[in-house]
Amino acid sequence: MVNHDRPFPLSALTAGAVISYYGAYLLDSRVFSPGSGPFSGGGRFFIAAGVALWSFFLALGSPVLPLRRSRRGICALGAACAAGLVLGAAVAGRIPGPPDPGLPSGRVGALEGVLLEDPRKIAGGNGMARLELGRAWAFGGAAIGGAGVRSSARGRVTVLFPGGRLDDLKEFGRNCTVYLEGGFLPPRPGESGPGMFRAAGVHVVSPAPPLERFRTGLRQNLVARLSRPDNQSWGSLSLALLLGVRDNLDSDFARSYRDAGVSHVLALSGMHLAVLSALIAFLFKRLLGSRGAALIGALFILAYVFLVGSQPSLDRAAIMYLLGALALVCFLARNPVSLLNLAFIVQILRQPESGVAVSFILSYLALWGILHLGVKIAVLFRGRLPPALLEGLSASLGAFIATAWVSAANFGALQPAGIVAGLVIVPLTSLFMVGTVGYLALDPLLPFLARPLGLGLSALYKTLDALVGLSAGFPGIALGSAGSVEISSWLPVLGLSLLLAGLVVFFSRRRARIRVPALP
Repeated sequence: MVNHDRPFPLSALTAGAVISYYGAYLLDSRVFSPGSGPFSGGGRFFIAAGVALWSFFLALGSPVLPLRRSRRGICALGAACAAGLVLGAAVAGRIPGPPDPGLPSGRVGALEGVLLEDPRKIAGGNGMARLELGRAWAFGGAAIGGAGVRSSARGRVTVLFPGGRLDDLKEFGRNCTVYLEGGFLPPRPGESGPGMFRAAGVHVVSPAPPLERFRTGLRQNLVARLSRPDNQSWGSLSLALLLGVRDNLDSDFARSYRDAGVSHVLALSGMHLAVLSALIAFLFKRLLGSRGAALIGALFILAYVFLVGSQPSLDRAAIMYLLGALALVCFLARNPVSLLNLAFIVQILRQPESGVAVSFILSYLALWGILHLGVKIAVLFRGRLPPALLEGLSASLGAFIATAWVSAANFGALQPAGIVAGLVIVPLTSLFMVGTVGYLALDPLLPFLARPLGLGLSALYKTLDALVGLSAGFPGIALGSAGSVEISSWLPVLGLSLLLAGLVVFFSRRRARIRVPALP
């Protein structure tokens, strides 16, 4: 009898979609570039090969119907993989190309469009955001603001804003229409299109729709409450963990997280949604039951993603949660591998361009490593380590193996200390998030209780700062500067990761046949 909870057919569909999606994008002539970095033509071939091999392990690591006993299984496997290939290629064809201002980029002196995200502060005090182009102006040597040629424009471009206008733009927020005076910067190596647009002048043409203005007002209120002088020591971390706002986060503190190998803690993802959804379950499960709490949690997650803004890793976690909630009330199997596969399909269908973001790739590979390699590593060491330690360590090691080659190619360094550091920092960060939510709930109602809670958050912040600083002191593996890592540096990391993944799969299957007594 076929076990319908087995995710192998869906894994085959996803594997086919992954191969054709990334293959069609990475090998497209429009994104080739000269050189020897990870985004050069040769580098893209190796990345495509690596993704294809990981897809093979994705299918291999899933429970497999014995194909020798079932011709239907072989046919189902082939049909699922073929459907995935067609699906991935079709979605890759919808990935937006470089922005087209409709005029020679060297002559463009002004743009008009809609902000797609909340402007954020970058190094140097300036701001950055993406813009959906509507119109462009060229002034032919005349001063900016003079008469010129206007053209319709399309596509999305990254805009650099002057720091003096950043606060005003944040007040108007996402989906407002702006007119920008400035010029295009030369494209970076390996980048096609006109490059980023540096704005010298910013004018808000029209505000965002009412619902977006309500959202922006709520965000600004939360930012103001967590940015008070008495919250200054810990409020910046709270903003990063709850809203993804890193404008006030100390650069040395963020650098320590990166050097400690736990920078993923600061990026909104599944860990953060897990903390918030656990709070929802705690509050509503006894009152409404599992299904009712799941429904309330789904509504909360939708509202939370709307408030925070779309981010690839956060969207992945939200889609998986919503699919999990749907599994409680209908036909979907509550299998984490199936939910991961479905989330990938749904996300690239909804946002075709999101799949090429580094955060998207790292998010899916990390969870894949936890669900496949982490479980198998736990099998290998079962009975040799305490269960509480084994669970966290195997998950952390599985995620590290799965993502090491992408981190090496894009960031130029590996931080193995994060495998162990995360076992302490992640739980403390989760506790910090719970405390922040409690503070925000108590502050308007019972401020005399919120103040001591704030003191506790300050102490916890200092503890995290000390632990992260200690972990950051352990040496990492340097491979080159970020964005310009030679293929010869990160390609061995890919090979070693694949070798370790294969060994884990092989030996865990051998060990699973042997009963190992658990520790008392």
